[in-house]
Amino acid sequence: MKNIKGIIAVVAIVMLSGFATMKSGYKIGDIATDFKLENIDGKMVSLSDYKDAKGFIVIFTCNTCPYSVAYEDRIIALDKKYASKGYPVIAIMPNNTEVQPRDNMEAMKERAKRKGFTFPYLKDEGQKISPQYGATKTPEVYVLQKTNKGNEVKYIGAIDDNYQDATAVESKYVENAVDALLSGQPIKESQTRAIGCSIKL
Repeated sequence: MKNIKGIIAVVAIVMLSGFATMKSGYKIGDIATDFKLENIDGKMVSLSDYKDAKGFIVIFTCNTCPYSVAYEDRIIALDKKYASKGYPVIAIMPNNTEVQPRDNMEAMKERAKRKGFTFPYLKDEGQKISPQYGATKTPEVYVLQKTNKGNEVKYIGAIDDNYQDATAVESKYVENAVDALLSGQPIKESQTRAIGCSIKL
C-alpha cells in the first residue's frame, strides 16, 4: 500500500511539473486586459486610446534580434495596410534592457526614426505585459478583435512563414487573420509557432 501511495505521489509531482512548464499567457478566445506603456515620444499609450479601432495587431519586437530586423519592413507594411481599416499595429519592446542595453529607449527612438515607424513603439518597463500575453519570442504577434467583452485574442504566432525572404512567403498568417476578421469569416490558422529570438529576461 505504501508503495502504491509513493507511486501516486511521484506521478502527481511529474504531472504538476509538466503543467508548470507549459506556456502560460493568453489563449485563443481570451480577453486581453489593457495596458499603459511609454511610447518613444514620451506619451503613455493604451489600447483604450483607440476609440475607433476594430482591433489591434500587437507585435512584441525589438532592435537587436535579427528576426525582428528582418521583419521591420513587413511590420511597417502591416500598419500601412490595416491601420486605416481599423487594425493598427502596436509594437512592444519586451526585453530587459539591463541584459540587452541596445534595446533601451534611446535606441528604440533612433531605430524608429531611421526606419520611419508609423506606429507606437512601446517599452514594456518591468516586463509586465509580455508574460501576461505569454510572449516568448521577438517577433511574436497577437491579433485582437474588439468585442462586447473586450479585446479578444484571435490569432497568436508568426507574421508569415518565411522570415528570411519576404518575396518567398507562401502563407501570410497575420494578413490572413485580419482579412478574415474584416470579412466576418473564421480564421483558418489561428495559431502558429513564432520564430525568433528569446525575450531577454
